[in-house]
Amino acid sequence: MRHASPALLAYAAVRLFGVLVFALWARTEHRGVWHLLAESWDCDWYLRIADKGYADTLGTQIDANNLAFFPLHPLLIRAGSVIVPEPRGAVGLAVAVGCSFLAAWGIFAVGDHLHGRRTGVLLAALWGSLPVALVQWMGYTESLFTALTAWALYAVLTGRWIWAGSLAALAGLTRPTGVALAAAVSLTALLTLFRQRRRKGSEGYRDFKGHEGHEGHGEGRFPVRTLLGALLAPLGWVSYVAWVGLRLDRWDGYFAVQKLWHNEWDGGVSTLRTMYDLLAVQRPQLFLTMVTATLLASLALFVLSVGDRQPLPLLVFTGLLLLIVLGSKGVYFPRARFLLPGFPLLLPLAAALARARTQVAVTVMVAAAVTSAAFGGHMLLAWMGPP
Repeated sequence: MRHASPALLAYAAVRLFGVLVFALWARTEHRGVWHLLAESWDCDWYLRIADKGYADTLGTQIDANNLAFFPLHPLLIRAGSVIVPEPRGAVGLAVAVGCSFLAAWGIFAVGDHLHGRRTGVLLAALWGSLPVALVQWMGYTESLFTALTAWALYAVLTGRWIWAGSLAALAGLTRPTGVALAAAVSLTALLTLFRQRRRKGSEGYRDFKGHEGHEGHGEGRFPVRTLLGALLAPLGWVSYVAWVGLRLDRWDGYFAVQKLWHNEWDGGVSTLRTMYDLLAVQRPQLFLTMVTATLLASLALFVLSVGDRQPLPLLVFTGLLLLIVLGSKGVYFPRARFLLPGFPLLLPLAAALARARTQVAVTVMVAAAVTSAAFGGHMLLAWMGPP
């Protein structure tokens, strides 16, 4: 933690500034800060799931079935409510804020491992300065999911396969895009196994007791932990999807629920149509313009990440995350929020700032923090819709 303390302090400074701006703005608008951060929109969905559980029928009402929301966050709320019963939403907000620091720590660890401490600090601060970063301190799942993602990817990069698989499984119980992290962990683990098998071939070896053996026998020779990591990673997402199917008594139960929320995959046709309407036909609202800019910038950053030859697990995760978010024909406005866990996309920026002069880096970070604070307040106080 001492090594990561500059990153955690920078992250805390950025987010405290953003919340302070939001609180002062909300006061001038006579809006309740606590309600907006802890009980509004998706926060309320998770609180109701924690209180009353999940629906047991599919129904026909649009945007109404709570089985679309994954269970880990409400389970943590229910467990924490035993300790902190009041006020409503306190546990959900505490989970989000606490996990945001775990996420910042994990993000720093990834940046530090790949490019050094300075890059890690800037990467964590940039993540806290995204346009919709205020969500990180709301009763949403983004902070929890990002924390699990960051540490799972760090575990992959450092060869801790059981940790990687376990954290990916938990992420799969947190958000639908957990499938992207599971794929990144499992694919990397399987490729690692394949490369090790090719390298070793069919040569004999001595097992952990010193006896002659053959390839594939004994944990001392066959990387069992790598295989376990690959198998563990998708279990969370698959388990919840299967459970919803059993609860609704139909094999496609989860996908039927998502259809009621208009979350179907169309390869990006709907996204392109919406972008065209916003940029060429309509006079879009500021928030939707910001969402569009975030999506386009994310694509550009992914191209830079590929050019920088980022490690495979990071590219697989961010690539699949973009594919899911951009390829859905669901609602458009929350997509900048959906990309919050994609912190590896910020690595090219963080690495470039780390090489720049200190004055340049500080100027960019201050501008990013101010912009984030402004958009955070606009998102909850002027947009008047879900973030």
